[in-house]
Order: sequence, then C-alpha cells, then structure tokens
Amino acid sequence: MNNTLVKGLRLLELLAERDGPAGVGELARELDMGASNVHRLLQALVELGYAVNDGGRGQYRASLKIWELGAHALHKLDFREATAPAMRWLLAETNETVHLSVLSGDEVVYIDKLDSPEPVRAYSTIGGRAPAYCVATGKVLLAWREQRPTALLTVHKLHQHSPATLPDTAALALELARVRQQGYAVNRGEWRTSVWGIAAPVLSAGGHVAAAVGISGPASRIRSHGVRRLSQLVVEAARQASEQLARGSGAAASVA
Repeated sequence: MNNTLVKGLRLLELLAERDGPAGVGELARELDMGASNVHRLLQALVELGYAVNDGGRGQYRASLKIWELGAHALHKLDFREATAPAMRWLLAETNETVHLSVLSGDEVVYIDKLDSPEPVRAYSTIGGRAPAYCVATGKVLLAWREQRPTALLTVHKLHQHSPATLPDTAALALELARVRQQGYAVNRGEWRTSVWGIAAPVLSAGGHVAAAVGISGPASRIRSHGVRRLSQLVVEAARQASEQLARGSGAAASVA
C-alpha cells in the first residue's frame, strides 16, 4: 500500500477519535512518527478540508468534512430505498426526470434518478455532480445547510455557466432566503440554458434537511406545465419521501 496514504489515514483516524485538538508533537508520539512528517501530513489535510488548525495556534482537530463523507455514504444506502416510492409518484405526475441529491462541499451529487419517458429530456448520471448554486436541488441544500458559508455575506462573483447563472454571492444569498421562505427552489437555466428544474427538501427523522428531490426538463416544457403547479407536486413528493424516511428510521430504532 502507498505508505504516505496509510500514514495520512492513520493520522486522520486519530484526529477523528480525539475529544479535542492536539499539537504536532503529541500526534507524532501517539503515531510513532516523525514530527516533520506529521506536520506535512497535517498541512495536506488542512488544505483538503479534513483538518482544522484550531485558531491558528498549532492545535489540530478533524473537520466536519469527515462527518459529511460518512453521512453521504449512509444517505446513499438509506435514501434511495426510502425515497423510491415518492420518486416514482413524482415521475408519474410530471413525466420529467426525477433526481435525488445530497450536498458534497459546494456541489450536489446525484445519488438516484428516474429518467423521463419523453424523447427530449434532461440528461444526468447517478454519481454526477453539478455546482450547487446553479441547480434546484443544490439551492435547496445550500438554503438549509446548518453552517451557512460566510462567503455569502460578501459580494463575490460566481462562475457563469449560462447567461442565467446568479452573478454573485449577494444575489445567491437573496435567492436562498427566497427558497427557505417558499419551501422549494427553481433553476431557470442557470446550469444548462435549456434545462429548468424544481426541487424541495427531504427531511430526516430528526427534522434536518438530509437530501433534496426534484425534477428537471426542457425549459419550454417546464414553463408550459407551470412552475407553480409543478412545484406543488415536487413539495408533495418531498413530503412523502420525508415521511417514508422517518418511518424507516422509526422501524430501525424499534428493532434495535
């Protein structure tokens, strides 16, 4: 096995297991590694977002990114089964491609989908990614992310994937506030010009937004069917998925 990778994973596991931050020397002793080697590995973990230099004082701890990875793996196992009936219902009601997404950093990952039977439809792949600020499921997940990105508080240009892409983080902050208020998000060609989408949050048993379910299709067809009507169907599907997820968690708890 790659020796550097093994050492880095051992260090990451140690950081995740500890109750509090630790310095380079302490970590080196526990791992029986050289301090300079541990320091280099820590810098790599910090750069990749897996570790944090607590207050810049040379005390390191694991970041929430480890929890996010584990949560995403769990979601992929639980959500696809729990949300399948609601996704099938939404496909039958709208005839548009249905997606189930989770957040990975500033991107969405499509963990499940049902293709539209229409000859012209939105194209995507399970495991595919998209910029969260450009797609409906991503806006939902950003809007209810517990730790709001501080970048939203300042004006910062966003990469323009289409003429409709939101211009900066100030505009995105207003959009996310609108999403939280109305309970669903709309993508009006912000990722791909000819593709629109609508999404709503799927809640875990604890009431937290764990995923987003939505539809996407040709802009002309979404407009002709009506965003308001379609959004009601998407919100209803998200409600059904949330209830099923809560029932599944309750059943698992009762068995345990």
